[in-house]
Amino acid sequence: MRITVLPRRQQVEIAGRRRAADVLRELGFLPGTAMVIRGDELVPESAMLEADDDIEVRSVISGGAP
Repeated sequence: MRITVLPRRQQVEIAGRRRAADVLRELGFLPGTAMVIRGDELVPESAMLEADDDIEVRSVISGGAP
């Protein structure tokens, strides 16, 4: 699968079928710190990603007043 990691615009290819959570872990993201997007669809971490998928991974940014 072809992965674009935003906002760095890093391109990564991973062979085979994987669960979204496993892809995030392989890319070094902690659970809950990134979103996986396939097309216009937000993919849950429990969903399977196919070998021919094009996905985006976006870091989740949170903040606000203490």
